[in-house]
Amino acid sequence: MVRMEPSRNVTLSLPDEAIAKMEVFYAEFEKENPSPYVDFFAVGEEVAITVYRKKKDGCRKVVFQGEKAEYESSIWKRYCPPVETPSKPTLLSLSLGDQIGSDEVGTGDFFGPVIVVAAYVPTKDLPLLKELGVTDSKALSDERIRTLGPELLQRLDHSLLILDNPKYNEVIAKGENMNSIKAKLHNRALLNVSARHVKTAIYQDQFAAPKLYYSYLQGEKEVCKGIIFATKGESKFPSVAAASCIARYVFLCKMEEMGKRYDMEFPLGAGPSVNRFGKSFVKRFGVEELQKVAKVNFANMKKILPQE
Repeated sequence: MVRMEPSRNVTLSLPDEAIAKMEVFYAEFEKENPSPYVDFFAVGEEVAITVYRKKKDGCRKVVFQGEKAEYESSIWKRYCPPVETPSKPTLLSLSLGDQIGSDEVGTGDFFGPVIVVAAYVPTKDLPLLKELGVTDSKALSDERIRTLGPELLQRLDHSLLILDNPKYNEVIAKGENMNSIKAKLHNRALLNVSARHVKTAIYQDQFAAPKLYYSYLQGEKEVCKGIIFATKGESKFPSVAAASCIARYVFLCKMEEMGKRYDMEFPLGAGPSVNRFGKSFVKRFGVEELQKVAKVNFANMKKILPQE
């Protein structure tokens, strides 16, 4: 055990996305949890990192302790959620006019479905979205998403597609990959909405180069054309941001439903805590049941299932 200087402590409040990345980053330094209230504990050179289990405002407390606490914590400060001021304008543009945007959630999570949403935002609703603070769902707390989600679902015309885990595993077994799955779901959602709002600008958060994206759609009966692709589209286009928030809200609801069904709180992401949870799940419910709630092509499966 590395000796720590007690006075050198830094505490951050981080969302699950950052926690998942952190667990992978410090995986080789992970130690046995010192407390039932701790979800992850790692000890490196002159620093210890403790991730607490209890959530507040959708985030978990992470304590860095030791001589290098300031240095290590600086790596993760950028993931700290900004102070939310929904009544103030966000950076989303108001000058784009009527638009349709699509985004997805769940593609980096071992547990839970893949969800794609396409949303139509008329010009008249752009100021409202800005007033509500609609932006990239990853920048908003779970509590804020739970407030925004129902309002956006009711307010905006949209197409919501949910690919549950059994169906996801089925199409993966047939040769699909995550990007081809996303492309087909985005295409269908955009077609659904654009059919009701013809000649409307269409935006998408880019996850693949346009040429590659359309290659995944070869063989589809209908293909949505004229899409404007942009990386980090949730921070540029209100319709993509709205789709992101709706998708995130539905994903959280689905994870809650799974939790109630199995009386367990499913972790997000695909880090070491997911592997530990997966092993506990298999002991209680078996491998066949795991295939109903997880994406079996993820590398986590090799760490969860007993090696033959």
